[in-house]
Amino acid sequence: MPRSSHDGLTGRAALVTGSSRGLGLLIARELTRRGCRVMLCARDDDELARAERMLREEGADVRSLACDITDEQAPGRLVEATEAAFGSLDVLVNNAGEIQVGPLSAMAEADFRSAMETMYFAPLRLVMAALPAMRARGEGRIVTISSLGGRVAAPHLLPYAGAKFAAAGLSEGLRAELAADGISVTTVLPGLMRTGSHTAARFSGQPGREYAWFAAAAGLPVLSMDAERAARAVVTAAERRRPEAVLSPVAKAAVRFHGVAPATTARLLALGARLLPGGGTAPEHDVPGRVAARRIDSAVLNRLTRLNDRAAHRFNQQPG
Repeated sequence: MPRSSHDGLTGRAALVTGSSRGLGLLIARELTRRGCRVMLCARDDDELARAERMLREEGADVRSLACDITDEQAPGRLVEATEAAFGSLDVLVNNAGEIQVGPLSAMAEADFRSAMETMYFAPLRLVMAALPAMRARGEGRIVTISSLGGRVAAPHLLPYAGAKFAAAGLSEGLRAELAADGISVTTVLPGLMRTGSHTAARFSGQPGREYAWFAAAAGLPVLSMDAERAARAVVTAAERRRPEAVLSPVAKAAVRFHGVAPATTARLLALGARLLPGGGTAPEHDVPGRVAARRIDSAVLNRLTRLNDRAAHRFNQQPG
């Protein structure tokens, strides 16, 4: 029989993608604090080893498997590894993502395809791999980490926003289809968070200028949310089987405003796009945030990003 929507997470087995750093790492940690056993996965072996060591030092029961989730064989391997380690897969958190920042003129079709593979098709394949066992038990939880950008498309983030819109639509449709099987699906729409992701994002057009606005916005306390608080909210939403969780007051206000005044929202976004950097005379492509950061020598920007820079170190975003 399906379990009550108020059942806790103690003793459950979870798989969290993109869990070597940032929000994924914090979600994995919060799950273990609520009694879950967790399989970590990410592409970078060294990052993953550090993440596993960090959680084990806190007494967490975790395992890890390094893989690229865009590999079509990866979802099956991850589900099998989780079931082999823990006996089942009860909670699937599709968190892995990539952030590409820059004007449309500096983007290529490959950027959009990469975003869709990472944030739409890979989660879809993971859900399809996990569903048979969940259906057989009549119980399970699926969590999709979409974004405010999956409800309100911000300029200079189009590959990311397009993939997150698709992920949110898939997640909402899955909830409707899987409810009869006892499987809950939660769509999470975070706003800006202080995870240190500005160091891992990739920048095109004028990378230094793109990095400056993105890093500043992502680190401001009023605009951005503490990442540990965000992780607690995500896990609570999964635990209570909520259909949707919009994280941060700014994100909630943006979603509501877009819902009641879409035309005004579009005009404001168009104005914002005009204020952002152009492609430049010699646009660059796909420059890592750590590289773009070194091109900026600004004491003001350093002060604006201080909280997020600290988060990058705390949440395994920086190379060891």
